[in-house]
Amino acid sequence: MNAHDRRSRENRSPRSGTVRLLATVLTLAAVVPAPSALAPQRASAADGDKVLTVAVAQSVDSLSPFLASRLVSTSIHRLMYEYLTNYDPKDAHPVPALATKWTPSADKLTWTYTIRSDSTWSDGRRTTAEDAAWTFNKMMTDEGAATANGSYVGNFEKVTAPSPTRLVIELKKPQATMAALDVPIVPKHIWEKVGDFSDFNNDKSFPVVGNGPFVLTDYKADSYVRLKANKNFWRGAPKFDELVFRYYKDQDAAVAALRKGEVSFVAGAPALTPAQAQSLKGVKNIRVNEAPGRRFYALAVNPGAKAANGEKFGDGHPSLLDERVRHALFTAVDRTTLIDRVFQGHAVEGEGYIPPRFSTYFWKPSASQKLAYDPAKAAQLLDQAGYRKNGDGKRVGKDGKPITYRILCHATDPNDKAVGQYLQEWWSDLGIGVQLDCLDNVSDPWLAGTYDLAFDGWSVNPDPDFVLSIHTCGALPATPKDVGATDNFICDKKYDDLYARQLAEYDPAERANIVKQMESRLYDLGYMNVMAYPNAVEAYRTDQIKSITTMPEKAGNIYGQDGYWSWWSAVPASADSSSDDSGSTGVIAGTVGGLAVVLGAVVFFVMRRRAGAEDRE
Repeated sequence: MNAHDRRSRENRSPRSGTVRLLATVLTLAAVVPAPSALAPQRASAADGDKVLTVAVAQSVDSLSPFLASRLVSTSIHRLMYEYLTNYDPKDAHPVPALATKWTPSADKLTWTYTIRSDSTWSDGRRTTAEDAAWTFNKMMTDEGAATANGSYVGNFEKVTAPSPTRLVIELKKPQATMAALDVPIVPKHIWEKVGDFSDFNNDKSFPVVGNGPFVLTDYKADSYVRLKANKNFWRGAPKFDELVFRYYKDQDAAVAALRKGEVSFVAGAPALTPAQAQSLKGVKNIRVNEAPGRRFYALAVNPGAKAANGEKFGDGHPSLLDERVRHALFTAVDRTTLIDRVFQGHAVEGEGYIPPRFSTYFWKPSASQKLAYDPAKAAQLLDQAGYRKNGDGKRVGKDGKPITYRILCHATDPNDKAVGQYLQEWWSDLGIGVQLDCLDNVSDPWLAGTYDLAFDGWSVNPDPDFVLSIHTCGALPATPKDVGATDNFICDKKYDDLYARQLAEYDPAERANIVKQMESRLYDLGYMNVMAYPNAVEAYRTDQIKSITTMPEKAGNIYGQDGYWSWWSAVPASADSSSDDSGSTGVIAGTVGGLAVVLGAVVFFVMRRRAGAEDRE
């Protein structure tokens, strides 16, 4: 979960007005700078360079767009590579990106995209429709290349490039996401040299060839990711010369670095805690930004991990295969208390799978369906399921042993630990033990199925297809040794049927209705319980960043947007706003030649073949 989206995974996104008008809107000032002297500029930055440093608390799972799943990784890829379409920062409707327009055939089975002629790769080669066709065809034919985004091309029949500016995608059946294909388009002449796509991480040769607003120039695991402005970006060059993501395992240390001016922006893990945000409010030259989030915060149950070939693996507690047990656990969770005491009001009580920010698809259970806080009912459900208390007041399993559930917890996320303590208290009253396994690396046990429950969360895109797809049977790994796109091994035929229907439905209202039915089904199954929709809480220095675009532009977030608008639009504070000439750079002395981010919870080389089970974009 820590900090995705997928596609995230952040996540995974929609995108017409003229380019000039859009660029003008994107650069409107959001704050007024205040004067302040900053620390000296890093020796690693060129003289006069304006550098924006972002402190993050999530590790990069891969710098390959074919493998990456976490929010920090997919956010970086949005800066490196253009997608066919983007999302308007005002209302998230589809707008041109690499494609200037897209047109379906009458039967909706053939889509023709006009590829812009003014986009070039950073090595000087022109970007063409052939690059896009090659990217999609590779995902269609290579299982490794389909690891992160395979759901987008599963319905593709054929992809061709009749000319440098014309891309044609033929479908097996209608697909409603054709203006929201969240797939980074890569340069064919570079990537066709790659052998094993399941192993190549795009992190050994710099600069990395791309065509986005920034070019990846350096990376060090557990330290930083460094990007330089693409002066030839078709939409216009970014105002900052360099963008650095710097990793902090300790979020308090990141906040302290912001206070000192050592970083320009703090995103949190994935948000600042209420105490951290409060401590920054009113501080000179620091602005705290809070907005409705695009993430959900949930508990995921191991449903009995299995692969697509039917082979079971892992060691999830067998009692959790009983729906009554799952419902009992969630009926014993007081969400109101969590919102008030853990999030201290900086979140909305969780209900359906998609956050209320996306009103079209937001769903809530009916009064009779809702798993409302009711400890007595929870105990009754456990009794009905046959898990009664022994003489010591402990619920026992079919093997006669007291039940203790292992909950995977992110060591870097204070919310996991705080919520976990409440679960220990509430479930202890039911006679159930709780063992919090707070780890730097939750991905290995998650992917191996060696857990009972886990804290989970995803960043949801304006088009929810991706986060819906990760609960289909088709997302399961092929074998226990493989890595699939699945979140937590859910496989349900009724849900799959609904997924197929929404994907083929072009009527917006009817599609939204089907998506809500999918959310209802997920809720009833009880494998996924959304406890909260956390606000995006972040902070930045106004003496380093003069203005920056939020998304939505009115009361929106900065970090983890559906697009590259924030970092592309960011305007440095002018040199005369500081008593030190280096103050306008937005950088401060750093270690080992560069500031940036990556790996918080897991060592990169352990994760490089995996779609992380943490904050997928």
